[in-house]
Amino acid sequence: MKRLSVFTAGLLALSASAFAQNPTSVVLVHGAFADGSSWNKVIHQLQKQHTEVIAVQLPLTSLKEDVAATQRAIARAHGDVVLVGHSWGGTVITEAGNDARVKSLVYVAAFAPDAGQSTADLAGRYPAPPGSADIAKTADGYLYLPPAAVRQDFAPDATATEQQSIAATQGPIKADAFAEKITHAAWHDKPSWFVVSQHDRMINPDLERAMAQQIHAKTTQVAASHVSMISHPEQVTQVIEQAVMGK
Repeated sequence: MKRLSVFTAGLLALSASAFAQNPTSVVLVHGAFADGSSWNKVIHQLQKQHTEVIAVQLPLTSLKEDVAATQRAIARAHGDVVLVGHSWGGTVITEAGNDARVKSLVYVAAFAPDAGQSTADLAGRYPAPPGSADIAKTADGYLYLPPAAVRQDFAPDATATEQQSIAATQGPIKADAFAEKITHAAWHDKPSWFVVSQHDRMINPDLERAMAQQIHAKTTQVAASHVSMISHPEQVTQVIEQAVMGK
């Protein structure tokens, strides 16, 4: 028991030392057709910088419930929080980012609605991307991507093994969630960063660029598919670190 106590104390001291080096936490919010594991490469790089990271596992049942799951992760984090959202996760962080603990927002090929606006409202402003035609729907109203759509549209620049994992671990999303509207857009009050995927087949890249301009985000464009955090994790991590440092 004494050895265990000494070991535990050592771990706590190490954790406290690492946290002291970087007191800002990063909360990562995945998108539709994905889960928290989509951030694995970025998580590894952030942790090497002694940054506390929490990857949310969204229920993908409604905007309200996804925001609640994100708020629970924010409550667990230490210090200030940089809130990062991919795809649908951008809509989630736009609402959840109103939490006083959140100091900045990072959108990664993500939706950034305004107050009174839904994800569907935003998507309808630009021509539909090729991948939208391949989304499938279950009998009870959940959307998912068949494996061929993952390979061709969602993650064409990921490895074959990664594509297979994405298809297997994806979280189907309730279709009705895309019609739910934001009450207050956090990007009005918080500094924002945006990573545009230039070869995105799930969100029109022109829409991404327009949203980045609308929210006055510091913008980085990456020659990537929709899942830049998988195919270009170094560049995505670099943007997140800029938000952590406030630069």
